[in-house]
Amino acid sequence: MSNAIPTPTRPRAVITGIGVVAPNGFDADEYWDAVLHGRSGIDRITRFDPAQYPAELGGEVADYDVRAHVPGRLVPQTDQATRLALIATDAAVTDSGLEPAAISDGQVGIVTGISAGGLEYSQRELQKLWSLGSDHVSAYLSFSWFYAVNTGQISIRHGLTGPGGVLTGQTSGLDSIAQARRYVADGVPVVMCGAAESTMCPLGWVIELTTGRMSTVTDPTRAYLPFDAAASGYLPGEGGAMLIVEEAERARARGVQPYGEIAGYATTFDPRSGSGREPGLRRAIELALSDAGVTPAEVDVVFADAAGVAELDRAEAAAVTGVFGPRAVPVTTPKTTTGRLYSGSPALDVATASLSIRHGVIPPMINVTNPVQSDQLDLVLGRPRETTVSTAVILARGDGINSVMVLTAA
Repeated sequence: MSNAIPTPTRPRAVITGIGVVAPNGFDADEYWDAVLHGRSGIDRITRFDPAQYPAELGGEVADYDVRAHVPGRLVPQTDQATRLALIATDAAVTDSGLEPAAISDGQVGIVTGISAGGLEYSQRELQKLWSLGSDHVSAYLSFSWFYAVNTGQISIRHGLTGPGGVLTGQTSGLDSIAQARRYVADGVPVVMCGAAESTMCPLGWVIELTTGRMSTVTDPTRAYLPFDAAASGYLPGEGGAMLIVEEAERARARGVQPYGEIAGYATTFDPRSGSGREPGLRRAIELALSDAGVTPAEVDVVFADAAGVAELDRAEAAAVTGVFGPRAVPVTTPKTTTGRLYSGSPALDVATASLSIRHGVIPPMINVTNPVQSDQLDLVLGRPRETTVSTAVILARGDGINSVMVLTAA
């Protein structure tokens, strides 16, 4: 007879609701159909005249009736990023089947990601405040960035009184979902999480151009080509995804079939530039797989970060092949249909991976016609790949941070 003390089972976190607002789909069904059929939301910017800038293409969310989706009193108080987050959250709640009473009982938490901040709101206020002088403008810009954070507006709209938080950075859409998993492990039964962003205004555009990594190609089918020999940079987009993460037994008791389980997660930092040390992405993948108790051979698909910048793409390819082996796992990036959505992109990738698990199909990349052979990646190009998807790995990078999540069929 063993005297060993049994290890308590940590509550498992599953995804029970998905809300998507993307350049090629205003809800999850429309978006999923678009990525499966290769319909792009990338085109010439219409929100403002981009003719004076070297980059003119991006992924815009199509025009919609704001007041049909956002309470009228909030419209003047919010910008596009916050509105998209509110719309996506409403859709996720509806998809999850949660009753309003179950949301407002103090047992629902929230954590969101944000990277670019409320730049459209800042642009609007800049035009009003410029005459006050640069000191006033700088102070207000800092305030309006915080004001535009989505968490507060979502909490007010849904009457949330559970734990909450905001994470920042380009990987924060994925990191927020990992934080939701931690909340569930600590006893919070339901958590809203994810990210949606927009920088489709002159201020945001100029800031992005300073990276030197935006593509200036004017053909939408040739501008954003990750892992392609003709890669020339990335294209920005707007939108993202909000998710409902729930304790697995609670979801089962409600009779809900989850999209998948958040089985593993890890984040690492890249070493100092010039140190000669390997970037941190490979280590993050290994740690996330270990956290999930999954071997590389068990992974069915990798959703790549896909910078569209040659140097960064080579580093990502090296990390993937270093863990999984050359051409050993399908790799895709539906971002080729939307552009990169800042913190919204990794949240949307988690939603896409969840849909891939549910429907048994890997969505393709589009427009990539000449993949770099030395990358040794099994890219899913042109058409969907029907296969059982039991385990998916999602990669996110930005600002020297690497975050990786493992989703498994629940």
